[in-house]
Amino acid sequence: MKTEADSNAITEHPRDDKSRPYSCTVCDKRYRTKGDLTRHTYTHTGKYKCTECGKCCRDSADLTVHSRIHSGEKPFECSVCSKGFTTPGNLVLHSRVHSGEKPYKCHLCDKVFTRSESLSCHMRIHTGEKPYKCHMCNKAFAQSASLNFHMRVHTGEKPYKCYVCDKAFGDSGHLKRHMRVHAGKTPHKSHLCDTAFSQSGSLDIRAETLVEHSGTSSQEKPFKCRECDKAFSLLGHLNSHMTVHTGDTDEPYKCHECDTAFSQSGHLKNHISHVYV
Repeated sequence: MKTEADSNAITEHPRDDKSRPYSCTVCDKRYRTKGDLTRHTYTHTGKYKCTECGKCCRDSADLTVHSRIHSGEKPFECSVCSKGFTTPGNLVLHSRVHSGEKPYKCHLCDKVFTRSESLSCHMRIHTGEKPYKCHMCNKAFAQSASLNFHMRVHTGEKPYKCYVCDKAFGDSGHLKRHMRVHAGKTPHKSHLCDTAFSQSGSLDIRAETLVEHSGTSSQEKPFKCRECDKAFSLLGHLNSHMTVHTGDTDEPYKCHECDTAFSQSGHLKNHISHVYV
């Protein structure tokens, strides 16, 4: 089940222009039917507007699902681990973690996936296709999510707001890390000095500093490249190394499940937690 308000828009199907004749006069997104366009216009007019955060949804069903972000309601529960989900579609995807079911298979390399969207993303590795293009700087992306993140560079949009101090962020992962400042959480602990950090990136920097200071290097290299078996002591070093194989220096953080790539490690973590956990 898709929960994005504009999942039926032309930005999700960049090569399908002719079959989408109905164009929004506000944002130029195009749709297959007049009804789809009408529902989309509600995201501009605010007919279905969240009273908590002001987000505008395209219909009452989307608003109901969105409201669960604020209420914490997760009515669809996994029968195996009791984890709850906001939509039945997300529960179905999660159930495949337990069953191991991967019904979507690549016909070129036989790699299998739990989601059809993951297969579609994976196929672009073979084709080299980057269909999502920025209309402001012409930079192209393989994933629509990457384009959405990129557009915030131009617009300055920061839709994720801290309810404690009102600081805003362009990415939900950055907001989650920021919230640890208020909560006092420091889950990332250095094995070299027991110092704890709220962000894994800070831990990597600390570890590098300690290694340089001591004049020694850690013998432990738990982060292994799946392409050439080269190993690294820090995750950041592995991510940088992976660009040698992917050739994509702009999106070095790659999902091992579906090969979707991201420009920031936080985006990859969000992707994994939302799709596979």
